[in-house]
Amino acid sequence: MSRISEPPAVQPLPRPTTAMGAPRKVGIEIEFSGLTEERAAQILCDTLGGAPEQEAKGRWLAKDTRLGGFEVYLDSRPLNKLDDNALTRHLRDVARVVVPVEIVSDPIAVEQIVDLDEALVALARAGATGTTGGVLLGFGVHFNPEAVSLDFSDIMPVLTAYALIEDHIRRVADIDMSRRLLPWVDPYPRALIDRLASRQPPTDMTALIDAYLGISPSRNRGLDMLCLFALIDKDRVARAMDMEQIGIRPTFHWRLPDCRIDEPDWSLAREWNRWVLVERVAGDDKLLHRLSAAWRDHRGSLTSLRPEWAGTVARMLGEAGL
Repeated sequence: MSRISEPPAVQPLPRPTTAMGAPRKVGIEIEFSGLTEERAAQILCDTLGGAPEQEAKGRWLAKDTRLGGFEVYLDSRPLNKLDDNALTRHLRDVARVVVPVEIVSDPIAVEQIVDLDEALVALARAGATGTTGGVLLGFGVHFNPEAVSLDFSDIMPVLTAYALIEDHIRRVADIDMSRRLLPWVDPYPRALIDRLASRQPPTDMTALIDAYLGISPSRNRGLDMLCLFALIDKDRVARAMDMEQIGIRPTFHWRLPDCRIDEPDWSLAREWNRWVLVERVAGDDKLLHRLSAAWRDHRGSLTSLRPEWAGTVARMLGEAGL
């Protein structure tokens, strides 16, 4: 892959530091096919410095790069639990047709996203392919932006903003059909948006977590809040969810519907800027209230289709200069 045009500038977060004054960081996970774990780790180190190291069969590290460390592995728990033998190696080779290799970064500074973009260009030139490489390749990219704090006042507006503009984000992102058909990044149920945008929304963290778990008890959402909620109140989340695959951390977990690593105009920067839009909406109380009121009107109309709402959001964001 060679870029047809330069990616957009990486936009800073509207609130770039945590409540403790530290720069907010973001962890990034990228799924793709076309390369082995060893080759991907080597390319990361060729581009970003550091040294590849095999941690276990099918699991490599890119250590001491200028962005920190990376894990590189075949994203299959059953395969990764098997002993290393000829049959397992054959199964891994077969699985790579539909099971992605995944790169997981250490938390990095927002401005370092541009460096990771350059590494993805190198991976694509070496043969990495994304979602559009085949109908079954429902690969994605995950951003894990650090929350400002664990306070209700810092989390509720972001969740509400995302819920209200998710249909717009999904439309402008032009989601690949394979991801639309797969359940891993389903949009929020409208009942959850109803609750968040109501005239009497949750007013504390306990009520917010209860509403989320009661209406949307699933990891398979575009914005998965369970990692963050489990850190805040693990027992409450554990009563509703299997905790085995919930990574407890102080971050939002935003799942992009597809990975287009091999497309010339795709970039992490462009996708990241969509998250910055969410936080800009969250920080504009008047706009958030207008969107909530518009959602209630939308739901009270004779038809309340998602494409119609996406168009309303696009118009309102445009009027707000966003």
